[in-house]
Amino acid sequence: MIAYLGLSTNLGDKELNFYVAKQKIQLECQILLESKVYETEAWGLEDQPDFLNQCIQIKTHLQPEQLLQFLQNIEAEMGRVKTEKYGPRIIDLDILLYENDIVETDELTIPHPQMSVRNFVLMPLAEIAGDIIHPILNQSISQLLKICPDDKQAQPKSNS
Repeated sequence: MIAYLGLSTNLGDKELNFYVAKQKIQLECQILLESKVYETEAWGLEDQPDFLNQCIQIKTHLQPEQLLQFLQNIEAEMGRVKTEKYGPRIIDLDILLYENDIVETDELTIPHPQMSVRNFVLMPLAEIAGDIIHPILNQSISQLLKICPDDKQAQPKSNS
């Protein structure tokens, strides 16, 4: 199965956080594509350090709920503590898309419900999956980026 993940971090050694997270992801999944790393102002709760964001395409044998549990375990192993919504984090691993599936449970919603209104998700995702059609909105990721209402800019990080 093919899935797309969003990675975010704004605490500690951010580049190292991405490296460690991707090493751990590869214990169960194959990373097929990686976007550039983007620097973004904090979204939602603005009084915190800027974020690094990246999207990756993975191949996995895990079903969506198993993948969510696997990613949450990685977050916990890396020291993520969920204190406040949109708050600072050492690592955040989100399932953006999983095949063409639509999943709605108490624990998991796929496609990610906020992805179409966030430049920091759409910019790196469009880089590696611009032609993929959002299974609910029926528009490509590139089209969604063009009409995204988010006014915060995501800039490719130099040397990424």
